[in-house]
Amino acid sequence: MLARQAMAIDDLSGGRMILGVGAGWLEREHTMFGYKLGDVPMRFARLEEGLNVITKLIRSTEPVNFDGSFFQLREAHLLPHPQRITPVMVGGIGPKHTLPLVARFVDIWNCFGKAPEVFRERSSLLDQLALENGRHPRDIVRTVMHPVICWRDTTERECRLAQLRREGAPFSGMSNDEIVGMLQNYLGAILGTPENVIEQMRAYAAAGAEEMMITWWGLDDIEGLEILAENVTPYVNA
Repeated sequence: MLARQAMAIDDLSGGRMILGVGAGWLEREHTMFGYKLGDVPMRFARLEEGLNVITKLIRSTEPVNFDGSFFQLREAHLLPHPQRITPVMVGGIGPKHTLPLVARFVDIWNCFGKAPEVFRERSSLLDQLALENGRHPRDIVRTVMHPVICWRDTTERECRLAQLRREGAPFSGMSNDEIVGMLQNYLGAILGTPENVIEQMRAYAAAGAEEMMITWWGLDDIEGLEILAENVTPYVNA
């Protein structure tokens, strides 16, 4: 049903839907809705079957049969098909589990919160894994995701960081320098003036990233969005 919903949204939106799939990690959410999270090996086994089933249903014009531990299909097909094949995205950099699944099934790979050199190294590994699975490396779009906070001067810097602290966890009680440290060291954030932000974004493009997704922390920071729109994006868009 997830695949059916994604395909319908893709059609209704004129081809703007991307179906992101993961192994799951937040136990509270699973408990809330009555789903079993399971241990890590179970999650990845379930994800492997899920990706196999979802991609078959999305890409096949013929009925699909599947016998797995988690999913079973009997002459299953989803009609009508959207105007394009709805792309499937998976995020993560694990060389043993995540990247092999990306190489086998996925249209879009997302690397989040890692330095350009880490992205480049894992992207190269993904190239190798794709070839081993009979796919061309260019069949898999490479994307990154990072928090981005931009300021034009010291005053704006202090205001933006203070706003994050007011929004609460995980920044409540921290000084501005401590917030910057957490953003950079643990969340892989891109911070600084427009010139600094542009330089950092271009480093990912040079490492092979085709698209960057921005995690926006300041939900009410309209001015910050305007700065990005006016002083950053015109200089990093292809």
